[in-house]
Amino acid sequence: MNEANEQLGDAEPRFRIRARYTDTTVTVYQAYRPGIGGPAARSGRFPAAWKRDRMTWIKPSFLWMMYRCGWGTKEGQETVLAVDISREGFEWALRHACLSHYVPALHTDQAAWKRRLAQSPARVQWDPERDLHLNPLPYRSLQLGLAGQAAARYADEWIVGIEDVTPLATEIHGLVRAGEPERARGLLPRERPYPVADEVLAHLRV
Repeated sequence: MNEANEQLGDAEPRFRIRARYTDTTVTVYQAYRPGIGGPAARSGRFPAAWKRDRMTWIKPSFLWMMYRCGWGTKEGQETVLAVDISREGFEWALRHACLSHYVPALHTDQAAWKRRLAQSPARVQWDPERDLHLNPLPYRSLQLGLAGQAAARYADEWIVGIEDVTPLATEIHGLVRAGEPERARGLLPRERPYPVADEVLAHLRV
């Protein structure tokens, strides 16, 4: 559990974006095979092999990314990237996103949800946040899928910088396996509740 999550404890809202951010950028995580991740980190842009016609999922939670990629050990996810994108772009994606599943309280009916899903360039899933041992926590972590216009804008307009954080993932994982959680926790990126207007997330909270 990262520092911000420890401080919030049981009072943590179930649906809240937590991220590392500055006044102008927010950090999201992805994991790729070295042939894509390496060139992206070196140039600050995704290489031609990166498929623009596929949905790409970005995750503000470092530990959820570790859960997804197995600390960078899963095949095809060996290079973990920290991608700094503009907050303007991130919030544009949220405003234009649709939940990836039907929720009666938020959608008129399933047909209306399916129409919105088909028209939206972004989609949102809220999956259980993870602790240092990658066990699920009782609150949710945002996963943001980008397709079409959103994926293109992500790649061409929103990215400010890309860093290969695979060594960090490996170091933290090693400390966890060695039974040194406090040292591991001290290396985690500091994620804080992300300040976003309620109306931006109103259509995305279950």
